[in-house]
Amino acid sequence: MQKLLYSINDKPPFGLTLLLAAQHLLAALGGIIAVPLVIGNVLKLPAEDTIVLVNAALLVSGVVTIIQSRGIGIIGLRLPSVMGTSFTFVAAALAIGFNEGVSGILGASLVGSLVMIIGSFFMPYVRKLFPPVVTGVVVMIIGLSLIPVAVDWFAGGQKTDPNYADPANLAMATFVLVIVVVLVQWGKGIFAAAAIVIGIMVGYVVALALGWIDFSNVENANLFALPQPFHFGLSFPISGIIGMSIAYLVTIVESSGNFLALGNATNTEITGKHLRGGVLCDGLGSAFAAIMSTTPFSSFSQNIGVISLTGVASRYVVTTMGVLLVLAGLFPVLGALVVSIPMPVLGGAGLMMFAMIITAGIQMLDKVERSKRNGLIMAISIGCGLAVTTRPELLHKLPEFLQEILGSGITVGSLLALILNLVLPHEKAEVKEK
Repeated sequence: MQKLLYSINDKPPFGLTLLLAAQHLLAALGGIIAVPLVIGNVLKLPAEDTIVLVNAALLVSGVVTIIQSRGIGIIGLRLPSVMGTSFTFVAAALAIGFNEGVSGILGASLVGSLVMIIGSFFMPYVRKLFPPVVTGVVVMIIGLSLIPVAVDWFAGGQKTDPNYADPANLAMATFVLVIVVVLVQWGKGIFAAAAIVIGIMVGYVVALALGWIDFSNVENANLFALPQPFHFGLSFPISGIIGMSIAYLVTIVESSGNFLALGNATNTEITGKHLRGGVLCDGLGSAFAAIMSTTPFSSFSQNIGVISLTGVASRYVVTTMGVLLVLAGLFPVLGALVVSIPMPVLGGAGLMMFAMIITAGIQMLDKVERSKRNGLIMAISIGCGLAVTTRPELLHKLPEFLQEILGSGITVGSLLALILNLVLPHEKAEVKEK
């Protein structure tokens, strides 16, 4: 177990809590607004409709994050879990949107959320399928799948960007990375706990001095925006409901893996009760998102890296981050200001955060018995998960429903680890390697 600066029920001083909450916000905000932006752009929605999707995503992310972290009755994980819009649903959403519009996406999402809501009550049985060898593999694949995202941030955007991997971008990202490493290793108190946000703030100031910051989005953002429930209406295409239901099944697997990784990062043993509350919150949160005019939700794995790196596992910090997200949804100018942070500045911190999740997976697998059977589970699951992550075109000629199920390396690796653990026989006299 790693040493935590703040455990799940610790309450740092208010000022520090606010700073640490901002740290989580910086790690998550780009991912939260990316899905509604992609859907709005691909479907060529009017700018005002895309803004409705984005504002609702921020607001609902905040509300669901608060519930997931604090809990209400049987709902919620009661761990520092950040919730946001999920890319798992993008393919299904676009397929529905081209034929039925946004109303079809939201109607199918609302009905499909029943898959997670009902499925959550079976999670105590599912938990038994995750022995240490499977859990370790899942955690490791989560980290490995996030590395390409961090690398793109590090390089300054997407491969198609003209300044991708420009030496200036790499220098800025490296500068921020060095600051984070120094603060984590040698910093004390607030400097260690807030290493990521301090590194990003220093990088932002340098980027501002270099003239890298584009404030156009801040200038164009509304100061205040009210949520707009049922803005697009709801329709219920059968084929769309089926597609969304499949995406929700995939999300159950991914969220379970994230919750197990979060348990490792917070030194908490994840039980079936935890998984039930977490997945139930996922499902209800996605239903709420459809009503509030945005796309479905799941837990964010990148914020697990923040906890692993800083040792700050307080759920009150993440609850405060949820309040900041609600404010960002009500005051879009705040979200626009965070979005103005250059990609290389985020990349310097992101690479370190996501690599820490890989390290956690390695440490978990190091405690697993070394045998031929366990070696096969690790090798095949991690290898196939990485194959899909690094070469997604591998699946392009498969039927659409299979692409939907197997489109995530985390899902492929997790499912293979689960299946192989059930299928491969235990050796009667397994010899441990020295």
